[in-house]
Amino acid sequence: MLEEKHKNNKIKKSHLLLFGSFLIFIGIISLSLNYFIRLREEVFSDMKILMTDIIDSDKGSVANDVPVTNNVSENNNDITPVNTNKVINEVNWEKYLGILQIPKIRLKRGFYGTDSKYNNIKYNVTVVEGSDMPDVDRGNLILMAHSGSAYISFFKNLYKLDIGDTATVTYMGKDFNYSIVNIYEVPKTGLVTITRNYDKTVLTLITCTKNNDNTQTVYILELV
Repeated sequence: MLEEKHKNNKIKKSHLLLFGSFLIFIGIISLSLNYFIRLREEVFSDMKILMTDIIDSDKGSVANDVPVTNNVSENNNDITPVNTNKVINEVNWEKYLGILQIPKIRLKRGFYGTDSKYNNIKYNVTVVEGSDMPDVDRGNLILMAHSGSAYISFFKNLYKLDIGDTATVTYMGKDFNYSIVNIYEVPKTGLVTITRNYDKTVLTLITCTKNNDNTQTVYILELV
């Protein structure tokens, strides 16, 4: 009886070990797949940045309260899955409107105009409707993107930024340099209040707050 019980315990342990190994294997495959998708997407982005001609776009003014139709989220379950191959193949090297660079977090991403179907938080750093381009005096260019661990989480490292850190937007062949002057959180309600100096030309970055599903973080940068 004891021998049979011992044998059954060994079988159970073997099954648990096998199941645990399977879960670890699946986890490794998932992480590796996400990494290679991100790496491939970054390579395509870099190629497009090298090949693109920066195009112009005229946009209107931005109100205090900006509607954010696609709330950014750190929870990957909130991110609508997309067919990566289809997205990359369909882009067909459509020209970027501009390029955002933040040296401290090694971010370099192109973005499209609001009239492009790829100006969507599911695919790219996204220009909020009504944004001004950097060459508009006292205007406000508002960009948003996901945080988290998905390959489209382009703003995942914004939380590492501090007051005084810099960013550059390349637009119409010219570099516009900005410095962070304010960082604050707002409730995730679909409406983001932009608090900024209207005598300054501004870049606003919006993403979810790290480790908080209920708020979004706003980064206000002024042209220097």
